[in-house]
Amino acid sequence: MSAQILPLNHRERATLTAVGLGRAEMTCSCEPDLYIDGVPCCDQFTAHRLARFALVVPQRAGRRGERVPALLTDAGRAAIDLPAADVPRSAA
Repeated sequence: MSAQILPLNHRERATLTAVGLGRAEMTCSCEPDLYIDGVPCCDQFTAHRLARFALVVPQRAGRRGERVPALLTDAGRAAIDLPAADVPRSAA
């Protein structure tokens, strides 16, 4: 899904950038909560929209409600024109 197919506002693009920089966590649930730098994202509509369109996914499986690192998908990287090489990888 590209930015041409899914128009993103400034807040959504900034949130995707934070996820791409490895600064985000999300809860494991059907409507996940997003945390940036450990602080809850105040715009849950944005968090839910990015997850619903699979631009942001949990990096690993977790218990319901557990906070896990958030990962930018290929579609999320494409939406903000972030090449794959620039995405930090955490040590698994």
